[in-house]
Amino acid sequence: MGKAGQALRQVLETYSISQNRLAVTMGTRRSNVNRWVNEDTDPAADAVLEIRDGLKKINPDAAEDFIKLYLGDPTGESDSP
Repeated sequence: MGKAGQALRQVLETYSISQNRLAVTMGTRRSNVNRWVNEDTDPAADAVLEIRDGLKKINPDAAEDFIKLYLGDPTGESDSP
């Protein structure tokens, strides 16, 4: 469904963060996180910020990667020649 779910799934897997841990940190239900990860629903814009903030509390690098994956490289640079 959405890019946010794909980015979130990748970050959770890469940094070994459970859906439950993120949900508890965010103060939301695990079922919400599960729906985003499985791309059943897209998180609202404010939820994307809450995801970033929750990830930042767990692992700042995970939060940074989530935003890069979701929005793309903010510098506009490409790894390709």
